[in-house]
Amino acid sequence: MAVENILHGVANVMDPAILSLMILGILIGLIMGSIPGMTATMTVAVLLSFTFTMEPANGMMLLLGIYGGAVYAGSIPAILIRTPGTPSAAATIFDGYPLSQNGEAGRAIRMATVASFVGGFISVLALMFFSPLIADAALRFRSPEFFALALLGLTVIASVSGDSITKGMISGLLGMLVATVGIDPLTGYQRFTFGTPELLTGVEFIAVMIGLFGIAEGLRKYAQGIGAEENKINQEITGVLPSLSDLKSIAPISIGSGVIGSFIGAIPGAGGDIASFITYNEATRWLKDTVPKFGEGNIRGVAAAESGNNASTGGALIPTFTLGIPGDSVSAILIGALLVHNVNPGPELYQEEAGLLYTIFVGFLLIYVFILIFGLLGANYWARLINIPENFVWPVIFVLCAIGAIALRGNVFDVWVMLAAGGLGFLMRLRGYPLAPMVLGLILAPIAEENLRRSLALSDGSPEIFLTSPIALLVILLSVATIAVPAIRALRE
Repeated sequence: MAVENILHGVANVMDPAILSLMILGILIGLIMGSIPGMTATMTVAVLLSFTFTMEPANGMMLLLGIYGGAVYAGSIPAILIRTPGTPSAAATIFDGYPLSQNGEAGRAIRMATVASFVGGFISVLALMFFSPLIADAALRFRSPEFFALALLGLTVIASVSGDSITKGMISGLLGMLVATVGIDPLTGYQRFTFGTPELLTGVEFIAVMIGLFGIAEGLRKYAQGIGAEENKINQEITGVLPSLSDLKSIAPISIGSGVIGSFIGAIPGAGGDIASFITYNEATRWLKDTVPKFGEGNIRGVAAAESGNNASTGGALIPTFTLGIPGDSVSAILIGALLVHNVNPGPELYQEEAGLLYTIFVGFLLIYVFILIFGLLGANYWARLINIPENFVWPVIFVLCAIGAIALRGNVFDVWVMLAAGGLGFLMRLRGYPLAPMVLGLILAPIAEENLRRSLALSDGSPEIFLTSPIALLVILLSVATIAVPAIRALRE
């Protein structure tokens, strides 16, 4: 029966109308995802209404094309200008931007493209064949497990702190402090709002991220002297296909990160940003003594982040289709798109709408094939963008950053947040403080805080709740090992 459904899905996807909408969606996603702040969620939400008059399969292919294209395209500005196009591409900066600075932007984009394809393809295969099992395991995650997962993500700070763990910890704690601004998630009290109504909902972390990386990098360029001869980087432009040695190098880490990212994506509320940081951290644990080191332009770091990032897309659809529970914000919008057509996500979907479901599965696999083709064909063209004179490029980037910040909530206040974060990021870089730990603190601290406090509330303040959960205990021990093993090795040396 499954084989018949797959063949039926293949026949549907080969319809010229569906193929055209799929490619249109990917192109829109590539454009919007490469603009800092223009997230996949925002783009899918804006174009959702255009699918109301379409057939369900046609509309879903358009939206899934946007979803996959935007998540992948976030890596392009992360590699080229040190500014992630989407939040989940933040981990790609660690090794992608150093590669760009070494004249290997095209190589980095090709590796990101291949890893994105591998991660996305694995996640859709998991969605097709293992979704009920994965959904059941993901639903076992409660507050203790979510806290443990966020704690594991925070251990990445040790990996991205550069030469000074102390400065990395200070940067991470600063991000965690900023994340506490707003309404207390459990008590409802205001924290650090200083009577400013715009801060009641907290500091928009995407605006902060755009400022820390995009604006701060631009300020650094201008401080060095925009257009100075020593700032020019000659990019190595090679063929369309990546080298066989590079493919062999990233294959194991891309597959492993794809599997991990698929599972993390299936956990409701986790998302691609957590998946990318955790898969990057696991890569630094699995691969020791690599040359170059992680954070200094290692293509396996790019592959780990991008494979985990894109694997979260198919993973997020697992609870969406099997249980009717959105895995992330985009899948929540996709549920709305299905409900408009009287299609109810849930266990009955596999019996009542098997034809539509397998059309989506096959179509999403094909979307990642198209992303691979478009990404490889465009890698050298995107790399050439760096050769455009900086006095033309950076004003445009500043404008795009401002548009991305204000488009998040239609709030001018977020532009001021972006500019303040840009100034802070510039000063931190002058003093040698890494910026990546601050972003980690911003993203993961709210998850860790809320779930830690909720767990302790459920157990009347007893930490034993973390010991009685096998999953939470295992992940916490893994977090401790991630920190302790390098420290013990350093002491022995």
